Amino acid sequence: MADSLSQRPGFLIRRLHQIHLALFAEECERFGVTPVQFSIMTVARAQPRVEQTQLAHEIGVDRTTLANVLARLEGRGLVTRVVSSADRRLKLVSLTASGETTLAAMTEAAERAHARTIEALPEPARAAFLEALAELVKAGNGHGRAPMRLA
Repeated sequence: MADSLSQRPGFLIRRLHQIHLALFAEECERFGVTPVQFSIMTVARAQPRVEQTQLAHEIGVDRTTLANVLARLEGRGLVTRVVSSADRRLKLVSLTASGETTLAAMTEAAERAHARTIEALPEPARAAFLEALAELVKAGNGHGRAPMRLA
């Protein structure tokens, strides 16, 4: 039936996201880090002293959400935020030593969650699926509440 939920991309994407969150929780529960927090920590490791607004664009979340998530990460001692000496309006985010340790310890578990999310696809279809998802995100990026900075 053409009008069934199983034919609606939005429904299927939302459902797959729910599944991924459950798999991520199974694999990473012991670290107490969510997928969004994991993304923030990953970018902070790759870009030390990343400006907070830039970080929001990197991971595609709005600044308010990012500030709330950063406050939780900062409260746990996983990241620090400092005011930029060059421009006092800017906050720079860095991963702490504890954040580095946590990120390193959980990377394998997070990778398992990502792999499990698409493991039902035959091996050759996995890369094509990820490419198709990336193309859809690129094409619709401007419609999102918090557009990502695309490479």
